[in-house]
Amino acid sequence: MRIKTMIIILITVLLTIVLMQNIEPVRFTILFGTFYISKLVALTGFSVVAFTLGVLVGRPKKVRTLGGGFNDGDYDGTKPNTLSDEDRDYISHP
Repeated sequence: MRIKTMIIILITVLLTIVLMQNIEPVRFTILFGTFYISKLVALTGFSVVAFTLGVLVGRPKKVRTLGGGFNDGDYDGTKPNTLSDEDRDYISHP
């Protein structure tokens, strides 16, 4: 078993244990309303929201390719002297 799989299983087991030990009702006051819900429901909801945000933030961004990059059609391999005299002087003198 890979280490990543073992860590995921361990975190899942620990989260399940914590959730099952906290089932008593808790009072939440949101704006002007008071709600009584189970700690189990609250912790599960927060865990799902945290996981979803982690996935959204952690995924790689889509890369847009813009024009103007290197184009093989611009290079002519048959011309050996593509540098100007000024470029050759700059390269040869340190």
